[in-house]
Amino acid sequence: MSAADTSDLIFRQDYFSDPAAWEALVSLLDDTFGIDIDPLRKLGGADPTSMPFGWFNEEGILVANLSAFAMPFVFNGRLINAAALQSGAVRPPWRGRGLYRDVTCKALAWCEAQSFEAIILYTDKPGLYEPYGFRSLPLHKYAGPAPAPASPTASRALQPHNASDLALLQDLLRNRTPVSETLAVASSPAMFLINTQFDRDIRLNYLEESKAAIAWKVPASGHFILLDVVAPEIPPLAAILAGLGIQATAVDTLFRPDKLGWSGAAVAYEGGTRLMLRGVEAVGLDHPAMLSPMADF
Repeated sequence: MSAADTSDLIFRQDYFSDPAAWEALVSLLDDTFGIDIDPLRKLGGADPTSMPFGWFNEEGILVANLSAFAMPFVFNGRLINAAALQSGAVRPPWRGRGLYRDVTCKALAWCEAQSFEAIILYTDKPGLYEPYGFRSLPLHKYAGPAPAPASPTASRALQPHNASDLALLQDLLRNRTPVSETLAVASSPAMFLINTQFDRDIRLNYLEESKAAIAWKVPASGHFILLDVVAPEIPPLAAILAGLGIQATAVDTLFRPDKLGWSGAAVAYEGGTRLMLRGVEAVGLDHPAMLSPMADF
């Protein structure tokens, strides 16, 4: 394997504390994917475990990057000490020089040095990562009729840019229980918060009685989509609907609803990207499942 052509570039690692380098990453991701991660600065900042690996040119433009961060998750009832890879991109003029292979190898070596037992990522190019030992996991949502209504309870909308609401969300995210015992993040506050900014159809509410933050959508009358539940204990789906005042006839949960006191049918989920895993290669999911989109990275 030939070495990357880096003759006119500068390698930097762990650069998030440099405002100019952070802006260079924001620019790279906006130009490449059309996403703006800069709101993270007002939502508590990037994940403190993040470790970016990037090649910059002499003008300070970030031309290639891949970042790793700690993302423990539950897999078949076991807590996995895992890392995640994100923000992988190379600007077109610098492609074909082996830069992405270089930052991938650097990120994987760092993960191994940190003794992570697994690495997880999302991609629309699975063939790019299969040579490094990643495999795709099939994803499934759950769909079915809504449960019988429960007694109404109080709830209120949450606004992440409101200081008190942000503090509440951060506290809930620090102390959350995984939303499923099959496949779910155990901790990933930054990803939850930035995902509230990427999709304006996402609604956030706080259920006072359950002390739970609910991420949800209603794409059509009577159709309720539950994205995530952030709470020290997961409330039943009937209590969630009652607290939100939703008169639903059909429900989708974008995670396995094993803690919701409700069961739907597993349906293959086609979200445009693949979830890939490196480590615990010989183990498959005990039940169809998916990570909540609020953990998407």
